[in-house]
Amino acid sequence: MSWVEEEVRAKAQVYRGNEVCREKTRLFFKELGVPNGLLPLKDIEEFGYEQETGFMWLKLKQSITHKFHKIGKVVSYGNEITAVVEKGKLKNLTGCKGKELFLWIPINEMVVDYPTKGKVTFKIPSGLSKSFPASVFDDEDGVHC
Repeated sequence: MSWVEEEVRAKAQVYRGNEVCREKTRLFFKELGVPNGLLPLKDIEEFGYEQETGFMWLKLKQSITHKFHKIGKVVSYGNEITAVVEKGKLKNLTGCKGKELFLWIPINEMVVDYPTKGKVTFKIPSGLSKSFPASVFDDEDGVHC
């Protein structure tokens, strides 16, 4: 059974299967003004979005660790990722951690400088943030892993 509450699932658009989920997620990110390479789009088992609250989720076949070579940063994506989304923003994010030195730090918000898409800012629970050029996260294939 899924970790997403049945009440939320009942009101949401839910897609299953890697190919369908990849296509729907690409379109969804495009509407939000978010680069495809910001979240993993590989081995997706389920993608859901509840429009009224903005709650979205991705269920992946397995956790993924990815290095963004252009900035030398490593990010870990759990097999369950959730967020509340709005144009250019993913907040209350779960399932994403960035590696700084030897520590894995949870990322709880991602903000894309919309509409110019000049930068992406990552925020952690302590309130600290770090920004990178949005072009670092562009991924033409929609799969960065």
